[in-house]
Amino acid sequence: MMPNRWSFTLACTALVAALAAAACSGGETVSATTPPSGRGGGGGQNAPVPVTVATAVQKSMPITIQGIGTVIAASTVSVRAQITGEMTSVTFKEGEDVQKDQILVTLDKRPFEAALQLAQAQLEKDVAQAANARSQSVRYEDLLQRGIATREQVDTMRTQAAALDATVAADRANVETAQIQLTYATIKAPMAGRTGLLQVHPGNLVRGQDTQPIVTINKITPVYVSFSVPEAQLPALKRFMAAQGTLAATAIAPTESGAPSSGRVNFIDNAVDPTTGTIKVKGTFPNDDRRLWPGQFVNVTVMLTSDPKAVVVPSTAVQTGQQGTFVFVVKPDQTVEFRAVTVARVAGDETVVQSGVAPGDTVVTDGHLRLVPGSRISVKNSTSPKVTS
Repeated sequence: MMPNRWSFTLACTALVAALAAAACSGGETVSATTPPSGRGGGGGQNAPVPVTVATAVQKSMPITIQGIGTVIAASTVSVRAQITGEMTSVTFKEGEDVQKDQILVTLDKRPFEAALQLAQAQLEKDVAQAANARSQSVRYEDLLQRGIATREQVDTMRTQAAALDATVAADRANVETAQIQLTYATIKAPMAGRTGLLQVHPGNLVRGQDTQPIVTINKITPVYVSFSVPEAQLPALKRFMAAQGTLAATAIAPTESGAPSSGRVNFIDNAVDPTTGTIKVKGTFPNDDRRLWPGQFVNVTVMLTSDPKAVVVPSTAVQTGQQGTFVFVVKPDQTVEFRAVTVARVAGDETVVQSGVAPGDTVVTDGHLRLVPGSRISVKNSTSPKVTS
């Protein structure tokens, strides 16, 4: 009985061990045939990676220079008083447009009117005295002819008449000065433009030597946009400006949407800044819609010329890796191929490719993270760059 029990126990143990070995062997077989998760591979049993694609096209693309610039008023005038007086009235509103010679500020005129009247009265007095002196001089000339007056008396009368004539001339100048001082009591706009903040208010005493302006006027139609370009781009800029005279340019604030403002670049500075390696460039913008404001930072694009046969892909298709820029090109069997590309330039959401992609190639624009060369794909939707005439 005892040997049979031991035999039975050993048999059961061997059976369990055999079943366990068979199970382990089957598990290794299943795991060997299961595709890895994560990035897609080239095996036919992998699920296709969903991507979006676009077609590379050949079209005309502009060759541009870009920079960050500052808007500058075409002309700026700081309005100050030329005389000392109390400000009595302001005839404009802050921030409104004014015309040339429009009255802006009035000072107390009474002291200047009184000074003018005094100068005129002195002039009238000296004119009368000068007339009398000339008459006396003529009379003494006649007396000299008769032998009654002496030559010395005649010379004295002539001198008095000449002195009074000079006094009259000085009086006339004083009257003119008083009239000018009176006109300075009415301060007018020296040019058409837009007013800024009023710095002095009625009731305050303004002085002719004050450094603080009463108001500043900026001419904002047109405006200038000043920006810097790298020294390396100077030869191309000079070459195209020499050929065309001026270059078309656009400017738009970074926070603004819509079409940019258009203008012309017509000035290149005469020296490169050695500390930054850049050179100043300035363009004129009509600014009729007044979207550009003095002191504002704007993104500037200068149009040099256009490339009529540029190969263009969406910028989202171009990726950067350890070996440089590349794209995934879709092959006819719905797998992807790795292509290294050379980027010529980027224009907004489009990239001009110098080499690596041909017109008509289909490139992946979204879903790159799950792709490796040879991955099978499924296209979710397709977009192509718009061809402009």
